Parts: sequence; structure tokens; C-alpha cells
Amino acid sequence: MSYIEGVARNQLILFPESIDDYIEEDNPIQFIDAFVDNLDLQELGFRYLPPETIGQPPYNPADMLKLYIYGYLNRVRSNRCLEKETHRNIELMWLLKKLSPDFKTIADFRKDNKKAIKKVCQEFTLLCKRLDLFGGELVAIDGSKFKAVNSKKRNFNEAKLEKAIKEIDEKVDDYLAELEDNDQEEAHVSRPDAEDIRARVMMLKERGRKYRELLARLKESSETQISLTDPDSRAMLNNQRVEVCYNVQTTVDSRHKLIIDHEVTNKATDHDQLSQMSKRAKEILGVDELEVLADKGYYDAKEIKECVENGITPYIPEPANTAQN
Repeated sequence: MSYIEGVARNQLILFPESIDDYIEEDNPIQFIDAFVDNLDLQELGFRYLPPETIGQPPYNPADMLKLYIYGYLNRVRSNRCLEKETHRNIELMWLLKKLSPDFKTIADFRKDNKKAIKKVCQEFTLLCKRLDLFGGELVAIDGSKFKAVNSKKRNFNEAKLEKAIKEIDEKVDDYLAELEDNDQEEAHVSRPDAEDIRARVMMLKERGRKYRELLARLKESSETQISLTDPDSRAMLNNQRVEVCYNVQTTVDSRHKLIIDHEVTNKATDHDQLSQMSKRAKEILGVDELEVLADKGYYDAKEIKECVENGITPYIPEPANTAQN
């Protein structure tokens, strides 16, 4: 039986003389290159070092932004993976003119230009609008849960803090009672010494003090949760599990399935997001009337009424538990 055979590895191959010959005219990176080159990055707020900076010159923010957008479009989010791609990916070699920033530089660019990158998203929306790529008649809204760095152990609500404080107080009482009984135990019985117990008591008291401070902060605020690593993240249901996440709301136009708007929230559910996202979409599209599709998670009478009063017609399936009301 014969198979399709490849070329011998020692056979000479004549590659194109120019790297430009590898990139077709309709390749998406042609758009990335043209789009970024036509942005005023300084006006958008990207950080530029002064020309008299001592040491090795920095990378141009335009090149770093092209790398960021390429990674976003091709689902390459890791900084280390992006660095690796610059060494072996022919498209990135063309786009960055064979530049290869290291992963730390890529990470710093993202960290230092968060607000500016968000403005680039707005500029892309305006470009799509000028090119008449939005239908402006029908949009869909949905929310996606993105896990935060914050672990569940570093996310607290009032009940969780009160329970933790109670448990610490009980442990402290137990250790203090053990200190009193320690001298009465027989010498051959192996027990923690007094210094060890005192150290544990001090540790528990310090932890209890921190929990009480967090509980006071939580009661003074209007929030129901507090997260220590990512302050804006919240515990919410995600894929049938409770995880500390962000709820990202996204609005998509029906003509070419292009995203016209997005917003990061820490709301655990979607039911109070309909009118806000719909009105924003209507304003971005510049239309008098708009139809909106959403799933039953957005079903809320007040939100629907708000949409209708603003020239927005929502289409939302009614949840089973409200059909009888």
C-alpha cells in the first residue's frame, strides 16, 4: 500500500528571497499592520520614553501593540508563548520585522498600557462604524465568566469572616486551656511545649485581628464580598462551580458578528445588565431603534421596561419559574 510521501529532508529548497512574499494580500496581519500604523498612540496614552533615555533603546509601542493584537486574534495569551512565536512564526517575523521582545517586556507592556489598549478597542469600533461594517439593527448580548488570580481562600463575605473569627477564638481558648493543663501532665507524655503553644496563640490572634479588620471594612462598604488579591473580583457560579471571577459583558452586531462593545463587571448574574449594555450599543451605533437578543439570564421586568422606553426591543426567553406569575 502506498502513502503520500514528503520531501527528503536533505533536498535543497529554493525559498522566496523576501519574507514579504510569504504574506498574502488578504492575510489578517496586513490589517493589523495598517490599523496600528494609522493610530496616534501617544494621544491614546501609550507610554513613550524620552529620546534622551540612557541605555538600550526601548521597543516601539506600535510594534508591541501589533504583537499584542496578533496574540489576541490567534488565542496566544501567554507572554512566554508570544516570545517563542516571534522566533519561529513567519507571520510575526513579517509583522515585527524580525524583532523578538522577551516575555518580561511583553508583560510590562500589557501592565503599563491597560487604559491605552482599551482605547484601541474603541478606535477599532469607530473604524468598523466608518467602514459601515455594523448592521445597526440587531445585536446580541451575553456574559462570560473569566477566572481571577484571586483564590477562593482569599475571597470573603460577612458570614465566612464571622465563621473564621469564631473558629480562631475557639482555637485560642483551646490553646490557652492547654497551657494551663501543661504543667499537670505526666512527664512521659509528649505534648507541645509552652513556647510553641504561645507562638500558635500569637499567630491566631494576629490572623483574627486581620479578619476583624476585613469584616469592619466589609460592613462599612456597600459590597457583599471582599477579595484580597484581585479587589474587584467576586465569587460567582461558573461552569457549575463557585469560582472567583469577573463577569465580562459583550455586545455583538449581527451583520458580520463583530464585537461593538464590552464591559468588565463583578456582578454574579446578568439580569441587571440588559438596559445598560443595550443603551450603550444604541449610542455607539447611532441609531434610533435597536433589537436585542439575550438569554433568559437577562430576564428582568425593570430592565425590559427600561429598554422599551429607550427605543430598544429585547427578545428574551421567559424563565420557567416566572411563567406562572
